[in-house]
Amino acid sequence: MAQRLFGLCDANNFYASCERVFDPSLEGKPVVILSNNDGCIIARSNEAKALGVEMGTPYFKARGLLEHHGVRVLSSNYTLYGDMSARVVSVLADMVPAMEVYSIDESFLDLAGIPDVDGFARRLKAKVKQWTGIPCCIGLGQTKTLAKLANRLAKKAPKTGGVLDLADNPAWLEAALAKVDVEDIWGIGGRLAAMLKDRGIYKAAQLRDAPDGWVRQRMGVVGLRVVHELRGISCLALEDVAPAKKSCCVSRAFGQTITELADIREAVASHVARAGEKLRADGLVASHINVFLLTDRFDDDKARARTDYESAATVDLGGWTADGRRLVGAATVVAERLFRPGSEYKKAGVMLPFLERGETAPRSLFDRPDPRAATLMTAVDKLKAEYGKGVLRFGSEGVRKSWEMKQDRRSPSYTTKLSDLPAVRC
Repeated sequence: MAQRLFGLCDANNFYASCERVFDPSLEGKPVVILSNNDGCIIARSNEAKALGVEMGTPYFKARGLLEHHGVRVLSSNYTLYGDMSARVVSVLADMVPAMEVYSIDESFLDLAGIPDVDGFARRLKAKVKQWTGIPCCIGLGQTKTLAKLANRLAKKAPKTGGVLDLADNPAWLEAALAKVDVEDIWGIGGRLAAMLKDRGIYKAAQLRDAPDGWVRQRMGVVGLRVVHELRGISCLALEDVAPAKKSCCVSRAFGQTITELADIREAVASHVARAGEKLRADGLVASHINVFLLTDRFDDDKARARTDYESAATVDLGGWTADGRRLVGAATVVAERLFRPGSEYKKAGVMLPFLERGETAPRSLFDRPDPRAATLMTAVDKLKAEYGKGVLRFGSEGVRKSWEMKQDRRSPSYTTKLSDLPAVRC
């Protein structure tokens, strides 16, 4: 039986790299990406990191530093990032026997039985760059935890060329475990890291060598699994099929404070319509819906007599459904009930807290699902997929949408919108 061998392919500075693929002027320049509503810094290029730009910093606080160093600032373009992620995954899936898409920029690979795995990983890395324009690093290990650790070191050590194999070199593995801090181990959070350091365990090698009984008592079964993975004992298999979602949430901060019920109703309807699309794409149905409204808790203007207000309510949908009409109808009724005249709202959202597969959702004797609803929603989703999301919408979603979030620095939809396709002149 072939020895287990895992790889972790992780795109470098993924959001910034996606922007650079279509805007070469960003190459070699410090770049940061902002969160929804251009609020906080959520991604940085290596050049921006070198300037001391911190993740999560509110844009208004970092503006002076960014302008002083000529940092290019962009709004997040999640449609572009999602499409580029799918392209990277497609290249990987074409070359490896099995894989697990772990996040938008990370995938675990099954490399067992592949000859000259280091050379294979380097060819795979080069192919991803050539076919998508996205640079990546690949870490190799006998377990997923060791592959993750190898990937981290490959990114930090230029001499590796972006590929590090800790499965084929015991001396390198030992050196890596002696170097890596416990808080940098996959699966060890801040609380566990603090506990381990209080007990004199600072490095991955020390945690690997800790007694099983002590680890289980202090860290539970999950912690013991991490320790076994550090020892080269594979405890975490590839998830070929992602587990079904248990909940779905869609929320957005408004581009400006909202005081009118009509705007709140439009925003909630738009959010729940999007949630319904996600459910139908995954073959899921919901039984309840939660709606929440929040005022601007960060407004420090004390001159106005205003109190922070947030409210939420959950209602039973009266059966399992992914019908957008039922979802929108229920959500807008709840929004109207929650709305408080005179309040200045900054954010609204919807959550579908209990989800099941459509074919296995429990039904009562008196449930009468309308077969026409599924046909209608399928037709609507197909039209949106073919002609764009704006081609059809519920009337309650509105048209003007003055409440939409700010994205003043957003790049074009290079890969998903015909009018935004880059033009090449020869």
